[in-house]
Amino acid sequence: MADSLPETLGPLLRAARDRLAAAGVADPALDARLIVEHFSGTTRTQAIAEPQLVVEANAMAAIDTALNRRAAGEPVHRILGYREFYGLRFELSPDTLEPRPDTETLVEAVLPFVGATVVRQSECRILDLGTGTGAIALALLSAVPGAVATGVDLSEEALATARRNAQKLGFADRFETLQSDWFAKVSGRYHLIAANPPYIPSQDIGNLQDEVRDFDPHLALDGGADGLGPYRIIAAEAARFLEVQGRVAVEIGHTQRNEVTAMFVTAGYSLAGAFRDLGGNDRVLVFERTKP
Repeated sequence: MADSLPETLGPLLRAARDRLAAAGVADPALDARLIVEHFSGTTRTQAIAEPQLVVEANAMAAIDTALNRRAAGEPVHRILGYREFYGLRFELSPDTLEPRPDTETLVEAVLPFVGATVVRQSECRILDLGTGTGAIALALLSAVPGAVATGVDLSEEALATARRNAQKLGFADRFETLQSDWFAKVSGRYHLIAANPPYIPSQDIGNLQDEVRDFDPHLALDGGADGLGPYRIIAAEAARFLEVQGRVAVEIGHTQRNEVTAMFVTAGYSLAGAFRDLGGNDRVLVFERTKP
């Protein structure tokens, strides 16, 4: 072991925090707590009420390994194998992005439309392009019982992860998957088409934070030469798969609002809403089809 860890819960948490702090981890106390709680099966309450609780040897070994991985730069949720999103727990895999809080902005942006569509039509059919873990689609299904969704991804491993998440969360009967390069194999019409597409310019991938560049799948990051390639595809092709008065919602990079809006307006859409994330950055655009 790098540094021998105490076997009782309170001192263990402090030692874990100190090890991560020494490695330059941005939030060592939080990451130490997540790792210790996950691998020891303990809770925050126990850490306060039972600091002398002895942690079993096999859990200690797992904690030690996890701390070393985190100290070496691996994101904590990759180590844990899951991430919380919109109050739900999503399993991760090497072929999926970690769903991040900024993307909850998209869920919130379209939730009123999805709910109103169910009231009006008795259902709302959602197409989630580049579904990854299934986070966007499954968050919407959790909030609107009358909604159904199809998750599309080029990666079969990502789709397998999304199906497992749908099963664990209890939405498997309202969620199906489709392996497709964007719309290539899509059929039917949807009330909402949602996407968090790759939007990083190819040449900028190397400049990303280590935790993103080294651990998120590049297929889900690389948006082509100018980062806008996927938006051109969606703007050009989505209309064939939209119901009348349907909406298209996309997450964007914080500098891309004007370019993406221009693409969709040229393709016959109007901007129905623009939403900022918790940091105040442009994050989500919602478009309505204005041409028949």
